[in-house]
Amino acid sequence: MNLAFNKNEDWMKMLCSDVQQRLSVIEQGGGKKAIEKQKERNKLTARQRLQFLLDANKPFVEIGAFAGYEMYAEQGGCAAAGTVSGIGYISGRQCVVVANDQTVKAGAWFPIACKKNLRMQEIAMENNLPIIYLVDSAGVFLPLQDEIFPDKEHFGRIFRNNARMSAMGITQIAAVMGACVAGGAYLPIMSDETLMVEGNGSIFLAGAYLVKAAIGEEIDNETLGGAVTHTEISGIADYKFKTEEECLTQIKKIVGKLNRQPDAGFNRITSFPSAKDANELYGIMHQQNSKPYDVLEIIDRIVDRDETNPTLSSFDQFKKDYGKTIVCGYARIDGWAVGIVANQRLIVKNKKGEMQLGGVIYNDSADKAARFILNCNQKKIPLVFLQDVTGFMVGSRSEHSGIIKDGAKLVNAVANSIVPKFTIITGNSYGAGNYAMCGKAYDPRFIYAWPSAKIAVMGGEQAAKTLLQIQVASMKAKGKEVSIEEENLLLNKIKDSYEKQTTPYYAAARLWVDNIIDPLHTRMLISEGIAAANHNPHFETFKTGVFQV
Repeated sequence: MNLAFNKNEDWMKMLCSDVQQRLSVIEQGGGKKAIEKQKERNKLTARQRLQFLLDANKPFVEIGAFAGYEMYAEQGGCAAAGTVSGIGYISGRQCVVVANDQTVKAGAWFPIACKKNLRMQEIAMENNLPIIYLVDSAGVFLPLQDEIFPDKEHFGRIFRNNARMSAMGITQIAAVMGACVAGGAYLPIMSDETLMVEGNGSIFLAGAYLVKAAIGEEIDNETLGGAVTHTEISGIADYKFKTEEECLTQIKKIVGKLNRQPDAGFNRITSFPSAKDANELYGIMHQQNSKPYDVLEIIDRIVDRDETNPTLSSFDQFKKDYGKTIVCGYARIDGWAVGIVANQRLIVKNKKGEMQLGGVIYNDSADKAARFILNCNQKKIPLVFLQDVTGFMVGSRSEHSGIIKDGAKLVNAVANSIVPKFTIITGNSYGAGNYAMCGKAYDPRFIYAWPSAKIAVMGGEQAAKTLLQIQVASMKAKGKEVSIEEENLLLNKIKDSYEKQTTPYYAAARLWVDNIIDPLHTRMLISEGIAAANHNPHFETFKTGVFQV
């Protein structure tokens, strides 16, 4: 490998190391003191509960680990949105798991916690997966109640989803291992089966203090809504256990007896390793994504090797010599058949011999990608999008050629696609390019970001200069002279603020992406995502809307 590769490799590994360092802090939840309090009450932490519950020899795909990251500073923060969640295996069955983290603000629901829990229910519904709730929460975080309670995508939507999933036949199991109060009390009762831990688990609409304030009755929480009360008197709960381990073991037994349902039938054969060394993924992209690279080098390290020739990739390009700034083709990832749509960062020549900028979507590349997406829907092949896009080509020539028309065609195909879509943001994700390449707004089943990802309307340099022009013009209109030095200071201030909002951490904190991932995990995460999607055999009829041809 050359010196440039080694520098790129060092840069990407440093980014991955930074992700792991931040994750190690997040995984401490509310901190050591809060964890010690859990132990004193004979309670496991959320992560310990999941470790006991999930199959040790199977992957656990955490979703939303960075949710709430660097948000709510005035409230003391909200690590992982006070919830540990993801997709794992229980008794050999792929399931969605959601565990309240009581060490973070007593498991109280912040706005981002609500969004994260709704995301997990969405995953369960889209993929027809059983969902397990490990409940230990003090309820809504009251200082922010106006951002949690009344709207369509707020707290009440969770119970609506409980009802919808029940009607869809999706198994829901709730284990109450701590507090479950107020409106939150409906979640376990709207699940198929409710388990409680004696001494710690409690379910009630109002706790002892509020009951006394409201109606003057004096009663302790255990008598009011503990495990004995709800299994022997109210009949609300189905099982009670003396320890958390016994409770979690019962969940394993229940899941182990679930019936096997028809799957979607996505094509899978024996998995083969990639033809090229996956570890070289670290050195392909240039530092700060500053130079072109060949996206085929990434694809060849993610997809399986060819079944008959171990030196070749399984990737078969579609329209190889047309629309070269987007690469399309069929391949296999861990044995699964997939269609890949990837931005090409190389500066390439089109069919007329004209140079085209890498990372930019031109008319022909939009047209090719739209056609390829139609083909994958026709064949029921899942789609994988590799995003490193600076947007659509601008300028008079592009506009006169109908770039908006061709871009709309691609967006139409992505929006109406019925096969599962999986998006990996490897580099830039700017403007309408984010939409056309299946950004969050276009319902990818799962969307992940490499540490090198940047998500914004446009690049930081361009955006800062545009905002600077507006501010300087406003200042001059008021009669204020602005020196070159003042302009540079203002430019740097605007750029720093803007670029902070483009980082993968900013995106992951707001759940614009499901997680920030090590490039080496890309192949596994796509495979696990398809395995999840394969549980849902129901397809809508594929049709596109009206578009100009």
